[in-house]
Amino acid sequence: MIRLLERLGVPRVLMLGFLAVAIFMTGDGFELTFLSKFMVDQGFTSSQASLLVTVYGLFAAAGGWSAGMLAEMFGARRVMMFGACWWIGIHLLFLGVAIPGRIYPLILGLYALRGIGYPLFIYSFVVLMAQHISPSRLASATGFFWTCFSLGIGVFGAYLPSFIMPVFGEYRTFWFALPFSIVGTIMCFLFVPKNKVVKGEGLSRKEQLKELAEGATILVTNRKILICAIIRIINNLLLYGFPVIMPLYLCTTHNGGINIFKTEEWMRIWGFVFVVTLIFNTFWGWFMDRFGWVWPMRWFGCAVLAVGSVAFYYIPQWFGANALMMIVASIIVGIGTCAFSSLPTIMTLYAGEGKQGAALSAYNLAAGLTTFAGPGVATILLPVIGYGGVCWTYAALYVLAFVLTLFIRPRQPGFDEHGHRIAKAKNGTAPQDDAVPAVNTVSEESIGVGVAAAEAV
Repeated sequence: MIRLLERLGVPRVLMLGFLAVAIFMTGDGFELTFLSKFMVDQGFTSSQASLLVTVYGLFAAAGGWSAGMLAEMFGARRVMMFGACWWIGIHLLFLGVAIPGRIYPLILGLYALRGIGYPLFIYSFVVLMAQHISPSRLASATGFFWTCFSLGIGVFGAYLPSFIMPVFGEYRTFWFALPFSIVGTIMCFLFVPKNKVVKGEGLSRKEQLKELAEGATILVTNRKILICAIIRIINNLLLYGFPVIMPLYLCTTHNGGINIFKTEEWMRIWGFVFVVTLIFNTFWGWFMDRFGWVWPMRWFGCAVLAVGSVAFYYIPQWFGANALMMIVASIIVGIGTCAFSSLPTIMTLYAGEGKQGAALSAYNLAAGLTTFAGPGVATILLPVIGYGGVCWTYAALYVLAFVLTLFIRPRQPGFDEHGHRIAKAKNGTAPQDDAVPAVNTVSEESIGVGVAAAEAV
């Protein structure tokens, strides 16, 4: 197993850090599949339930945007520890004070603040990946990173609560998240290495703020990076939107819900999305490094997810409570969600030398905004056009992403300007492309936040 990970470009010094990410995200994902239904069962409206996740995503976007630059300037392990302790502290207040009090503004505020914690933890780790892993292997290695993410937030985070909740109830199930988050935090403290380079040393506060701001301003100054960021936001709309609307659609009668599955059945169906990502996060990273960065994203990402968006709505309409058909739809969504592994690498190329950190902070900002946009679409449109209309809106946005991929044509190592693979020379090595060497010679200081493959999250 260790040799296999090393072949993917994962150094031994980081392997336990990947495990810490998986364990911590198990805790973070515990309530994802049933929080909206829990809120409705407590007497809140479906709009209030989806707004809760929407605002959470907005704060997660802020955490994701700042994580990379903060980790570069102050040290990744330090920022990871801060994010983890923040998450645990706010979670205790959320469960111990806000939920029992049933005060919606307090529930909303605390849950939103908790959203800052997990991006600081996981995206800071990506800085260490960038400093310890060769740029030519980052797409493959970060595919494994997102596999660990999916294993935590999706597989264990979905399946464990589905067995715990029928025994202990929904509220007590929230508390089971804490042991996983605490263990992940301890592992981070014990086993995650320090930065090779701490960029903030010697910089004034003004210079540090300027570095941080570049993660947003580059979206204005570089059109290609803006296009990539929009695609990244669209990438995970279903991953964060469906856990909000599907429990209401499949397990209740609110707003026209059909109420044909139990909550735990829905949780196990949705868990298949992440089971699939355990394979395809790594597969797509490997595949894109060898066969092209953009066309798989266009066809296996955008097009497949457009189909998956409407499949989740119509399969129950056509086949009733057919769990097998719903699992097929989950597999479709899982395969498509992973097929964006090359986006961060493309963004670093378009940024140019010295701007990789800013480009990847923009990537992290987009990754955070998808947790806001997915439930945000539902919050705004669900009362107006219902579940079917929301699903078709998601599908239309994936079509938009499909079109946007036509405007990005990066020069990939080993490929010519038309995106065709360069034939290997007789000695078995590919000829050097004059336009590409900078990809493999990016310094540790300038690589910035590192390459994060398309999440399954």
